Amino acid sequence: MNELVTTLNEYVWSTALIALCLGTGLYFSVRSRFLQLRHLREMTRLMMDGKSSDQGVSSFQALTMTLAGRVGTGNIAGVATAITFGGPGAVFWMWMVAFLGASSAFVESTLGQVYKESINKQYRGGPAFYIEKGLGVKWYALLFAFVTVIATGLLLPGVQANSIAESLKTAAGVDTTVTGALLAIALAFIIFGGVKRIATFAEYVVPFMALGYIVVACIIVALHIEQLPNVLGLIFRSAFAMDAGFGAIIGMAIQWGVKRGVYSNEAGQGTGPHASSAAEVSHPAKQGLVQGFSVYVDTLFVCSATAFMLLITGQYNVQAPDGTPMFTGVQGVAAGPGYVQTALENIMPGFGALFVAIALLFFAFTTIVAYYYIAETNIAYINRATSRPWMAFVLKLCIIAATFYGTVRTADAAWALGDLGVGLMAWLNIIAILLMRNVAFKCLRDYEAQKAQGKDPVFDPVALGIKNADYWVQRNSQAAAQDKTAETVR
Repeated sequence: MNELVTTLNEYVWSTALIALCLGTGLYFSVRSRFLQLRHLREMTRLMMDGKSSDQGVSSFQALTMTLAGRVGTGNIAGVATAITFGGPGAVFWMWMVAFLGASSAFVESTLGQVYKESINKQYRGGPAFYIEKGLGVKWYALLFAFVTVIATGLLLPGVQANSIAESLKTAAGVDTTVTGALLAIALAFIIFGGVKRIATFAEYVVPFMALGYIVVACIIVALHIEQLPNVLGLIFRSAFAMDAGFGAIIGMAIQWGVKRGVYSNEAGQGTGPHASSAAEVSHPAKQGLVQGFSVYVDTLFVCSATAFMLLITGQYNVQAPDGTPMFTGVQGVAAGPGYVQTALENIMPGFGALFVAIALLFFAFTTIVAYYYIAETNIAYINRATSRPWMAFVLKLCIIAATFYGTVRTADAAWALGDLGVGLMAWLNIIAILLMRNVAFKCLRDYEAQKAQGKDPVFDPVALGIKNADYWVQRNSQAAAQDKTAETVR
């Protein structure tokens, strides 16, 4: 089984996917005149804009739901493995994926808003919805939906659960089976409470966990501030084959940097649009810009925090493609959260390992919750024509079982399955958003034009020539009818 998954990953994560991820981000960045820089202030303003409704959540809640999925074990264990197999230069390519990926996140999340629907009085949207409505290819939409249900419902939860179990075992000696049982119970309580409970949970937990982790990282960097210029130099030299120690593995640096970057920030992967489609906004571009900023939070802040802690303290290993050690800074610890725990424990004895375990518990658990929401949204898409309530119930049982099983599965197997799920989703979604790019950029130009006129932008798909945006057409019709009634009363 492991050999099969490894072979499939070699095909899925070939050079073609690496080029597709970077090339798509670069194309979208140039086409949008680097919106991730031009609209940075607008991104931060929109985070706190808007309110929730009976059908949707606020922009901030949607942001935190997305960050719940993005900020996970990839920010700790993923960074450690990227450095192990790609060297310090992999960190630069993670940054590059984040910078370019912000434009991809804008495109996919804007499309999610354009083609969202109200199902059972809740906003639902995502790649399956915009592939069917925007491209008119239903079999492709169903394929994405099925792949996503399998990936987020069965393959990916195990990666998060495994990292939680390993870190708690290292820090406090907690048996992995006990961890699995507790995670399963907590997950059941959250996911059986519905979308609103998921949004509320993410709104309070995600900002707290991310800020706390970044603060500790800043303390570590401040204590070793004299080493920061050397660390930055090492990252850039290794990324461009100018370092005598790690320059020889530049190909691996790019591959692992992009691989772990996409796994961590999910830009272009197709997961972000699910939560962003649930936001109550007046224009799709609003949530697109918010989601573009979420990529920065994930990679430029949280992933960088992990990378700096590892590189400054020297608690990391690097190995050549054939397994030959190139740098050994820590012994007896497998690549993953153990590196970060060792780094912090050396600086903060008795606290460091436990802090990382607790941070990872919050990071990874919220990601599992986000995975459930994504899988449930695709179940809702599949069930639009025929009511099959049992499918959502089976999904709940499956993701709880996958979470428990992930705590006792080997780390290598868990990551291999997770990488396969991420890669398949990325292939399907990136091709789709490339084909539908004009819709997203129409929305961006319309948003910018209305802002230039001093308006709070409102979306009218008919005026823009965008078809099948049924929710927005109905919403505008109802608003026009209400205005006409009010005028008649006056």
